[in-house]
Amino acid sequence: MKRIEFRFYAELNDFVPSRKRQRSLTHPFSGEASVKDLIESQGIPHSEVDLVLVNGGPVDFSYLPREGDRIAVYPKFTSLDIAPFSSLRPQPIPGSRFVLDVHLGKLARYLRLLGFDCLYRNDRGDADLVRISSAEGRILLTRNVGLLMRASVIHGYWLRQTETRRQLREVLLRFDLFERIAPFTRCLLCNGLLHLADKREIREELPPRVARVFERFVRCLECGKIYWRGSHYDRMSRFVATLCPVREGFRKGERGSL
Repeated sequence: MKRIEFRFYAELNDFVPSRKRQRSLTHPFSGEASVKDLIESQGIPHSEVDLVLVNGGPVDFSYLPREGDRIAVYPKFTSLDIAPFSSLRPQPIPGSRFVLDVHLGKLARYLRLLGFDCLYRNDRGDADLVRISSAEGRILLTRNVGLLMRASVIHGYWLRQTETRRQLREVLLRFDLFERIAPFTRCLLCNGLLHLADKREIREELPPRVARVFERFVRCLECGKIYWRGSHYDRMSRFVATLCPVREGFRKGERGSL
């Protein structure tokens, strides 16, 4: 039986029992196992790990630990430069595109409201989620730790929060997205982009009162849904304002948004 010493840092401690957090842990094992497998045996998905140091030096997930190894495991840091070492994660995905599991429909709607590219269907199985995440370079968001342990998952994140608005703030903070918020530019139903619509061309599709009262409309290029600035818009605008300052372009109604 071989013994190694683990130390998990920062939010990786969310995955281990409270009695094991913020301390060095002795882990016995037999045979040969990769450091990736041994980390996941502690309940930590590899997709949450950005750096592994063994006896002070960086290794990749294929490293086979030896007797007496001291292994330090780090998540992705936004404020710590690990350039001198070797990050296990590929470069961040430009624009932060997401795919969400079946339990996160409300979160998908909120992220779309803020302009983020989010794929979601309530009948999508785990295998499809992993395939889409890998093939399209999307960050897989889930509350299912086991899903993130699948070998094909490269970019994934386990949501700590359970309430939807707290989950939204968690995602914005984790991926540093506040400066990328572009509200009312995506369809809440299908994720398609919104473009200005000529009222004369869509008048027959509008409820009579809406046609009389409103002048500005946008339409989804994918599903054709039409949006206007009704009471729902005022409610959502107030919600967006709690997340970030209202930008000048947003107040003026820039092209492609309500």
